[in-house]
Amino acid sequence: MQRISHHTLRSEFRRLLASDRCYHTASVFDPMSARIAADLEFEVGILGGSVASLQVLAAPDFALITLSEFVEQATRIGRVSRLPIIADADHGYGNALNVMRTVVELERAGIAALTIEDTLLPAKFGRKSTDLIGMFEAVGKIRAALEARIDPELAIIARTNAGVIGLEEVIARVQAYEAAGADGICLVGIEDFEQLEQVAEKLSVPLMLVTYGNPKLRDNSRLAALGVRIVVNGHAAYFAAIKATYDCLREQRQIDASDLNASQLSVKYSTAEEYMVWAEEYMQVKE
Repeated sequence: MQRISHHTLRSEFRRLLASDRCYHTASVFDPMSARIAADLEFEVGILGGSVASLQVLAAPDFALITLSEFVEQATRIGRVSRLPIIADADHGYGNALNVMRTVVELERAGIAALTIEDTLLPAKFGRKSTDLIGMFEAVGKIRAALEARIDPELAIIARTNAGVIGLEEVIARVQAYEAAGADGICLVGIEDFEQLEQVAEKLSVPLMLVTYGNPKLRDNSRLAALGVRIVVNGHAAYFAAIKATYDCLREQRQIDASDLNASQLSVKYSTAEEYMVWAEEYMQVKE
């Protein structure tokens, strides 16, 4: 099977960012899924933090996975991938100095791009898991990430959550991240095109949008015209794999089918409810 250098894959991702099209990611979680995505001619893949937590730890997305565990999985994927892979690097696994370590390790793993978000992770005592760090601290993380990379083709994408802060603050943050040198901006929580337009008109770098299949944001031509180059619809492939595994093993044991769908099975087998009880008991997190 043809092998492609990590530098070449990063250059290919840069070409996607510089194009006038909108590309949808394949959610990959191991070497096999990465090969399948490439064979199906996806232009780009993504290793989600929530998916890595489920795949490696069978744990929910509570910032439990460590940098070394995430890098190990990214390395396995990067070893065989023939399409550019974006890594969801969460908050960079700590402060700005931790971000530098994160970039070094993920670059070595073969990742083509990574997102660094401004979420306060892990959630602090008595705080919500959707709280954001200060804008200036987030800018420091982006600057640190840019300093740490060796291959200039590696794309550093700054991510923020437009669903938990006001529009004016969203715009202020993304403009600050662009000014800091981010190669792109990733937006979560955009509700519709009206909101997207107000943010996009203030930026000149490419946009990455996490939509989770939002039907109000399904016009590819309109997305492309607004500078959106990468769209993440979610991670359905991994949840389908959970469901397929459950059904296969269930049939072998001759057990009747469960009413639980793929998402509900992931909650059950990641023991998410148990983690929520612990969070409430020991952290007083109220969602």
